[in-house]
Amino acid sequence: MKLMFVEARYKKLISIEKHVLKLPEKIGLVTTVQFIGQINKIKSMLEKKGKKVFLGKGRHTKYNGQVLGCDVNSALSVSNRVDAFLYIGSGLFHPIAISLKTKKDVFTFNHLTEKFGMVDRKQAEKINKRRKGALIKFLSSKEIGVILTTKPGQEQLKEAFELKNKFKDKNFYFLIFDTIDFNQLENFPFIECFVNTACPRIALDDSIKIGKAIINLEDIN
Repeated sequence: MKLMFVEARYKKLISIEKHVLKLPEKIGLVTTVQFIGQINKIKSMLEKKGKKVFLGKGRHTKYNGQVLGCDVNSALSVSNRVDAFLYIGSGLFHPIAISLKTKKDVFTFNHLTEKFGMVDRKQAEKINKRRKGALIKFLSSKEIGVILTTKPGQEQLKEAFELKNKFKDKNFYFLIFDTIDFNQLENFPFIECFVNTACPRIALDDSIKIGKAIINLEDIN
């Protein structure tokens, strides 16, 4: 089956000019594809106000400054050149991921509410502690369920199967879905811990639905 992805762009003007003085001198600018069409205008405005602005490139992204749910490398690639990051968009998933990966402050501007703020580092550290707890559970468990998806861009079959060679003392059960059904995981009560190889948000947002420790594949390697 052929797939066609159509980019949907936000057309209303995004203006953060009144918040410029709250930003440090060197800024890494990031956003999602919906707002990428305005990123150069925002960059130019910040530079006219005396800021040094950097746009990085991700592994799976098409545009400079673009972040995806599983790819914040556009931020990582310029992390050593900036004082902090500015994320344009709604929600906290991407900015928290950037905060965890780069250990830098992340400012946010929600285009819908026009609210300017900064990621709470305590919230990011809380997530980090939960990830460390899941890693400890993985290392101490023998029966491991590996959640796999066949969706393009998320499929990591090869990387998942390599776990058998890296952790030969464990028994791995590979559970393959297209769209993941968390209810089906209840059919495997003997599994002590899950490894998620699909969207990383599952380990952050859906651990309560699963009811057992779950860790992203990238947090093991």
